[in-house]
Amino acid sequence: MSSSSFLDPQLYDYVCRVSVQETAEQRALREETQRMSSDLAIMQVGPDQARFMQFLVRLIEAKMCLEVGVFTGYSALSVALALPTEGRIIACDVSEEYAAVALRYWNQAGVAAKIDLRVRPATGTLDSLLSEGRAGSFDFAFIDADKTSYDAYYERCLKLVRAGGLIAIDNVFWSGRVADANNREESTQALRGLNAKVSADQRVDAAMVPIADGLTLARVR
Repeated sequence: MSSSSFLDPQLYDYVCRVSVQETAEQRALREETQRMSSDLAIMQVGPDQARFMQFLVRLIEAKMCLEVGVFTGYSALSVALALPTEGRIIACDVSEEYAAVALRYWNQAGVAAKIDLRVRPATGTLDSLLSEGRAGSFDFAFIDADKTSYDAYYERCLKLVRAGGLIAIDNVFWSGRVADANNREESTQALRGLNAKVSADQRVDAAMVPIADGLTLARVR
């Protein structure tokens, strides 16, 4: 689970206890993912971040959402629960194995009809949406996939999300590695470059939020 690492465990537990309201399906999915592997479980957003994302989609009255990087489906489940009945998510991932877990819980929670899962490289899905004339038709996009492709996902989401809509970019702290000038790993450099790009991007109003592993919010102008 990707928790707010800058909070001590006692305070983080308090935050979750008083501000998070998980359904039984959310909790069960989160716990099953944690049992799969501690290395894999960190790929899942924490319950505090999921709650924050639910707040955001309700705040902007989102109906059409994008998710790039589904994993076992906890973030998509959380957002789907916050959407109105007619709300929809197009969710992109490349893993049939993890998608099977996600689908099981989406069905149990009664939100599977809201989520259009597309198992193929996300750039292909996003390009298809653009070619179908879907530019400017989405309210909210969440990017949480392979870090070296973040810039490609961001550029496509900028076209797909309407003016006034939000793009949320996960893992922008990368466990603090983005602030270490000596770290030249490919994913670190990709995130560091995107962070600088978004900060200076005149197409958006952006804020980097210190929740979980860092979440950048970019409001499309």
